[in-house]
Amino acid sequence: MIRSFVFLLFLHVGSAFSQSTPTQIATGAQQLNLLIPQLKGKQVGLVVNHTATINNTHLVDSLLKLKINVKKIFSPEHGFRGTADAGEKVADAIDPKTKLPVVSLYGENRKPKPEQTRDLDVIVFDIQDVGVRFYTYISTLHYVMEACAENGKKLIVLDRPNPNGHYIDGPVLDPSLKSFVGMHPVPIVHGMTIGEYAQMINGEGWLGDKKCDLTVIAIKNYTHRTSYSIPIKPSPNLPTDNAIAWYPSICLFEGTVISVGRGTQNPFEIFGHPLTQNLQYSFTPKSIKGMSTNPPYENEACYGVDLRAAKAEKFTIKYLLLMFHLFPDKEKFFNTYFDKLAGTKSLQEQIKNGLNEEKIKDSWKPGLDAFKETRKKYLIYPD
Repeated sequence: MIRSFVFLLFLHVGSAFSQSTPTQIATGAQQLNLLIPQLKGKQVGLVVNHTATINNTHLVDSLLKLKINVKKIFSPEHGFRGTADAGEKVADAIDPKTKLPVVSLYGENRKPKPEQTRDLDVIVFDIQDVGVRFYTYISTLHYVMEACAENGKKLIVLDRPNPNGHYIDGPVLDPSLKSFVGMHPVPIVHGMTIGEYAQMINGEGWLGDKKCDLTVIAIKNYTHRTSYSIPIKPSPNLPTDNAIAWYPSICLFEGTVISVGRGTQNPFEIFGHPLTQNLQYSFTPKSIKGMSTNPPYENEACYGVDLRAAKAEKFTIKYLLLMFHLFPDKEKFFNTYFDKLAGTKSLQEQIKNGLNEEKIKDSWKPGLDAFKETRKKYLIYPD
């Protein structure tokens, strides 16, 4: 039996930290009336980054103000303040404001060590996700759940909306390609909030023979069809709602020679390469502190496609097919990272063999249909 307790109480909250009307979304973090009683008298660890806010106040500051005994912070990729480049290792540190130790889960270890959880009674997870398999916050979630299960610690997930939660698409991960950018047999766009996803990790046995003592504080007034604009960019190179919507499709270019616009103010809304000069749009990547220090093709003109004014579509590989067709040296188009991102070896082969998008997507249907049935067991919010 899944040890998961989902709170769906529609209570009036008078606290300054829970300013919402009955028709407004209230994230798990905004419902401190449900959280605080579970933390009183406990030694608390937080898995958070810069997105863990209640209105304009960071969760850490709110809990400290309410005299909760926060012992330490665990930080994911991009760090506690969300300023590290993608893939950049993050070191342990002391937070200068709170003087709390910050343990990196994207440095020497990606899973909390037993000695790092020994002095904790409960761990709270609050990170804004974007609902895409290769976005590494769900991998951090897995390892935190695994550490909690192994060391007898309770985990509370403060749920947040998924801006890509209104659909499901892409190939389901082949377990032989398991990595930190894809740990579970789910499609690229899985259509779940991070709270729902945590329940799936537990329920599908992905923690082995153990289960995490899990509580999800659910979002109020939310469905998977609810439009949601993330108030704080979830990582340095997803600065806009449009970039977040295009991210599932455009990120596959990270497994190719094509630039996704790192080194510009519009990553994942533009893409191109110096050799695709038959495309009229161009951009020149520059080093941008806090976004991309050493972008691909720095100071070189890249020719490609501008999606900034385009209505973001659901997941598509049409641009991947376009750039493969236009790139002059097909043998050098893909790199060794592509199959991990795609979660399957077949997509690269299908593209090389000239299959169109419709036929490629048809090949995903059996896996997607099976996943959708599994997903139903863990939903907190209606589709």
